[in-house]
Amino acid sequence: MDDNKLLQKLSQNLLEILDDDEYYDIKIEVGNDPYVKVFRAHMVILNYRSTYLRRILSSSKKNDDETLVQIRLPNILPEIFQIILRYIYGGKISLEDYDTLDIVKILIAASELNLHELITYLQSFLIKNKVNWMGQNFNLVYQTSFENDSFSVLQKYCTDLVSKDPDKIFKSLDLSSVPENLLISLIQNDNLQMSEIQVWKNVLKWGLAQNPELSSNPSNYSKDDFNTLKNTLQQCIPFIRFYNFTSKEFSDNVLPYKEVLPEELFMDLLKTFLDPDRKPPISDRQNRKEGKKVLIIAYDIIKVLLL
Repeated sequence: MDDNKLLQKLSQNLLEILDDDEYYDIKIEVGNDPYVKVFRAHMVILNYRSTYLRRILSSSKKNDDETLVQIRLPNILPEIFQIILRYIYGGKISLEDYDTLDIVKILIAASELNLHELITYLQSFLIKNKVNWMGQNFNLVYQTSFENDSFSVLQKYCTDLVSKDPDKIFKSLDLSSVPENLLISLIQNDNLQMSEIQVWKNVLKWGLAQNPELSSNPSNYSKDDFNTLKNTLQQCIPFIRFYNFTSKEFSDNVLPYKEVLPEELFMDLLKTFLDPDRKPPISDRQNRKEGKKVLIIAYDIIKVLLL
C-alpha cells in the first residue's frame, strides 16, 4: 500500500470520527439567528488544526458540572463552516463541487480560522480556474482581497489586472463602497496605464460617491462643501501627479477644485502652469508609463550598438 492510500485511509477515518455520535467533547454554535447550527467536534483536533480555535479553546474550560464546552462563531455561515470542518478533519476539499461565490466565502472563513494552507490553496484555485468569474465580479474580489492581509496572492492579481486595464476596472467598481486604502493602492501604482487627468477624475468621482449630498458642479459649492470634499480626498491628493497635467487640463479640472488642494501645493501648481520655464519637483516629472518607455528605448539602443 503506497503513502497516498495510507493518507486517504487516515482522512477517511478522521471524517468517520467527525460523523460519529460518540466521543465528541465540544459544541460549536455557528451563524446568527435565525440561521444557527450547532456542530459537534473534538477539541484535540481543532486545537492542532487551527491557531484561532486553539486560542478560543485555551480560554474555554469545561464547566464543573462536566457539561460540554461550547463556543460561538457568529461570523461564519453554517453551510460554509460544515465544508471547512470536513477539511479540518479530512485534510481535503473538492472545490469543483461548489459555486465560486461559496469558494470566496470559504476563503473568508478560512482566514478567520487562520487556516493558512487552505487560504493559499483557495487563492491559487480562484486565479487558475475562475478568471472569467473574477473579472465579472471584480468589485467583490478586489474589496475582499484588500480587506485581509492574508490574501496577498489575490491582492497582487487584482493590482496587476488594474494596471493593465484601469478604465474597465474603474467602471466596474462601485466607487461608493470602495474603501480609501483600496483607492490609494490603485492610484499610487507606477504601472497604472492611465493618464494622470483620468486618475484625478476618478478620484473626484470617488470623493463625490462618498458624499452623495454634494453636487457634481463645484460652482455650486459652499465653503463647507469644499471642506467636506477636501477632508475626504486629503489622503489621496499626494498620489496625484498634478504637474503632469496640461495647462488646459489644469484649468478645466483643477482650478474649479482649488479649495480642495493644500494651499502651498495649489500656489506652486499655479506658478508652474503660468511659467512654462518653471520646473516641477523632480519626483513629479515622470509620467506613470514613461519609466517603462525609457527602459524599452534604452534596451533597443543597446541592441543596435551591439550589432
